[in-house]
Amino acid sequence: MTDPKANRPRSILIGELCAEFAGTMVLILFGCGVVAQVVAGGALTKPPGGLGDHDSIAWAWGLGVTFGVYVAARLSGAHINPAVTVSLAAFKGFPWSKVLPYVGAQTFGAFVGALLVRWNYTEALGHADPGHTFKTQFVFSTLPGNGVLPVSEWGALRDQIIGTAILVLLIFAVTDLLNSAPKANLGPFIIGLIVVAIGMAWGADAGYAINPARDFGPRLASYITGYHSAWRDQFGNIYFWVPIVGPLVGGLIGAALYKVLVARYLPVAEPEVGRTPTPE
Repeated sequence: MTDPKANRPRSILIGELCAEFAGTMVLILFGCGVVAQVVAGGALTKPPGGLGDHDSIAWAWGLGVTFGVYVAARLSGAHINPAVTVSLAAFKGFPWSKVLPYVGAQTFGAFVGALLVRWNYTEALGHADPGHTFKTQFVFSTLPGNGVLPVSEWGALRDQIIGTAILVLLIFAVTDLLNSAPKANLGPFIIGLIVVAIGMAWGADAGYAINPARDFGPRLASYITGYHSAWRDQFGNIYFWVPIVGPLVGGLIGAALYKVLVARYLPVAEPEVGRTPTPE
């Protein structure tokens, strides 16, 4: 007789990967979608880049994170970001054997989400930028200085390290049950607000990708759909590596800072009054 539980670990992992795929896809549908709306739609009436445009982009990316986390949280923990996955493996005991599968699912989810945005905004993007140039490339992937400011790839790398360090430090703080974690399932909403704040404070130098999957998946989707300069920046330099390396390094730094500066000093949880602790 076949043991019905024999394949359970495999099915659990598949469910986790599906959740990571779906959560990251939702993130991109809102994130790349809002940039497409601002860039392509705004080009019909006014040049993009006004304060209202920036604010709507920051809020939609933050809400995309919130909704993506709500989608995936129960099954996979809703990393939806390779930098978070690697940091959790390095500092929180997440299995290293799951890191590459999670990263693959996240990247594929971002790729599919970007393809849907590209498909839906085909006519608008074609009208705003018939040559599919850097003018609309940043709908999908980031550029140093958002394609406008004189920021080099090295300046953008610095920016990505700092921005992702802030992100992961705050995620670790918000999700640490020994700290003052949000109640009533508000964690995803708070994490979304973190991304909004990073977008508003750290968005100028490199577009705050702070997520390798968020940048590489849509960059690949744009490349195969006509953006042939997708791997380079507006200066002609190979750039795609910056939003991959920077967030991975920054995430580890942010996690290490939280562990050294905060986590090591938090008190161990005490049993509730009148309740006998159950031995593990």
